[in-house]
Amino acid sequence: MICKLIGSFLGKYENVVTVETVHERLVFLVDSFLALAGLLGLGTAQSPPSSASSSEQAPAPANATSASSTSATATGDGVSTYSQSNVPTGTPLSGDYGTAYRPQVHFSPPIGFMNDPNGMFVDANGTYHLYYQYNPTANVAGNQHWGHATSDDLYTWTNQPIAIFPGGPTEGVFSGSAVVDVNNTSGFFPNQTNGVVAMYTINVPENQTQHIAYSYDNGISFIKYEGNPVIRPGGTNPTQFRDPKVIWYEPTQSWIMVIAYPVDFEIGIFSSPDLQSWKAESNFTLYGLTGLQYECPNMVEVRVEDPPEGAPESMWVMLISINPGAPLGGSITEYFLGSFNGTHFEASDSSVRLTDFAKDNYAGQFFYGTPSSNDQITMNWASNWQYTNVVPTAGREVGDGFRSVMTVPRGHYIKNLTRFGPSLISYPYNIMSIMESELAFNSSLGNGTVLIDYSTVESGALYFEANITGLTTSDSLDGSLNFTFSSAGSGEAVSGGTFLSSGDVWLDRGRTNGFQSPYFNEKFSATGLYNEADGAWRLSGIIDRSIIELYLNGGEISATSVFFPTQALDTMILRVAGINSTATASVGVWTLKAAWLDQANVNGTVHGNATDGVDSAMKRDTLGAMRPF
Repeated sequence: MICKLIGSFLGKYENVVTVETVHERLVFLVDSFLALAGLLGLGTAQSPPSSASSSEQAPAPANATSASSTSATATGDGVSTYSQSNVPTGTPLSGDYGTAYRPQVHFSPPIGFMNDPNGMFVDANGTYHLYYQYNPTANVAGNQHWGHATSDDLYTWTNQPIAIFPGGPTEGVFSGSAVVDVNNTSGFFPNQTNGVVAMYTINVPENQTQHIAYSYDNGISFIKYEGNPVIRPGGTNPTQFRDPKVIWYEPTQSWIMVIAYPVDFEIGIFSSPDLQSWKAESNFTLYGLTGLQYECPNMVEVRVEDPPEGAPESMWVMLISINPGAPLGGSITEYFLGSFNGTHFEASDSSVRLTDFAKDNYAGQFFYGTPSSNDQITMNWASNWQYTNVVPTAGREVGDGFRSVMTVPRGHYIKNLTRFGPSLISYPYNIMSIMESELAFNSSLGNGTVLIDYSTVESGALYFEANITGLTTSDSLDGSLNFTFSSAGSGEAVSGGTFLSSGDVWLDRGRTNGFQSPYFNEKFSATGLYNEADGAWRLSGIIDRSIIELYLNGGEISATSVFFPTQALDTMILRVAGINSTATASVGVWTLKAAWLDQANVNGTVHGNATDGVDSAMKRDTLGAMRPF
C-alpha cells in the first residue's frame, strides 16, 4: 500500500502542471499525505472491541462520533485489538445509498474508502462473503481494516460489522484470503465443520508479515492466532511481502498459498498441512508486464469449454495485479494460463493477457469454495490508483459520501478463441436474478435505432444486449453497432460501440464533466475481436449511475470504467447501421433492481444487518429514482 500511495503520488507529477489541474493536485497531495500518515500510525490510536469472545462481542454504539479516546483490550486469545472509538466493533456502519453517484447493483462501502476485495468465499449455506480493504475513518486510502458484507445472489449485499481490526496504532491489515476449514486441519474447530480461517498481511513500517485469524461464527468475527506471524518476510525487501491467497489442493491434501514479492517480481508458492506451518515450494518469476511491482496474486483451476479430444478439461489461471505500469497508466490485472502440480505453476506461454481493456479493474479475487467444475467467480476493485483518492463520490470529511465500488460478479471459464487461443472468458454472473422490467426488445431491428428514456427507473441501472447474426465477409465491411447514454439536462454522455469488419470495440467517457484529471483517460479500445467465420457479433453491458461494464461476444473481452457526470444520465440510444439485409439484429434492454435502495429508509440510509423498523413499502414509495447531484 505504501508503494501504491507513493506511486500514485509520483504519477500525479509526470507531466507539467497546468492551471486547470493545480487545485486537483493540491487536494490529492493533502489527501495522500493524510492517508500515508494514517498508514504509518501517525494518526489517532484505536480503541478496542468488547472484551467478550469474538463470537459474542457486545455491539458498540453505531452513532459514536468521538475519535479521541483510545484503549486496548485483549481478545480471547490474548491478542490486543485496537479500533478508533467512532468505529463500531459489533454493528455495521451506516451509509447513504440514495446519492446520485451511488451504484445500485455494484457493491460499495457505507462510508469511507474501499480498495482490494479480500477473503472472498461461499459458505455451506450458499452465502457469499466479501471482505475488503477498508478505511472507515477517512475518504482516502490508509488505516486498513477488513470490511465485510454478505449476499445470497452477489448483487444484494448486507453490510456486516468490520471483521478484522489492526492490532496496534502502527498496523494496517492488508489484503488476504479466507477459507472454510471443513476437516479441521488447523485444530481450531474440533466441534464444527464450518470454521473460517482468514490469512492476511500485517503491515508495519519495519516489515510485512503473514497472519491468520479464525472464526467460529461463519466469518462475522475473528480471533487472532496467538502464534502470529505464521510467515515472516522473504525476498530482498522485508517491507514488500504481501497479499496471500489460499486454496485447498485435493491431490496432496494440503493448503496452497500464492503470495507476492512485489519488488522482486515474483509470486511465491507455499504449502501447509494446517494453515499454520508453511513451506516455500517455488516461485513464479518475471512473466508478462511487470510495472513497478506485482500484487494480489490468485491461482485457481478453471474449466475449459469444449476441449478437443484428449486435451485437458481444465487449466490453471494465475492472476497478477501490477501498479503502476499498466499500458494506460496506473493499475491493471493480467493473467496467465498453465498447469499446477502441487508445488509449481508452469505457464503455457509468455503471452500478456489483460483482464480488462479499460482502466478501472484491479486486484480481482476468486471466491473460495466454488467447485472447479463450475464457472469460477471473481469480483474486482473498480478504480485506479492514479485517481482513486480524489474522485468526486466523497467530500473531505468521513461520512460525506464514499470512495470506490466493486465490479459486478464475473463468471469465468476458458475458451479457445480462433484469433487468440485459450482465453479467460468474463461475463456478468447470474445477471438475470436482478432484471426487473423489459424496457425494449426487438428481435428484427436490422439497421435501426432504439431510443429509451429511463429517467424514471428507480435504480438508474440497466442491462442491455445486442446480437447480430447472419453477417458475411462482404456485408460486414461497414457495419457498426453503437450506443450512447446521455443526460437530457446537460448533454453529457458515455458512448461506445464496435466496427464489425475489424472487430474493434471502443468506449468513451470523455463527455462527462463531473471530474477532471490528466490521468482519467477518456477513451479505450481493443481490436481484432471479430471472427468472420462466426458471422455473428454480440455486445452487452451494464450501466449503473457512475460505472459501466461492457462484454463482447459473451465475455471474450470486457471493459470496466467509472464516470462522473454533473447530471444523471437518463437517455439511451442504441443504433445498428451498415449491415446487409440478410443479417439480423436483435436488441434488448432491461431495468435492474435497486438492490441498495430496497434496504434503505426514507432518507436513503442503509444500516446493514441492523434495522430501523421502517416499513419496506414506505421506503420504495418515498425515495423516488435518485437524489440530484
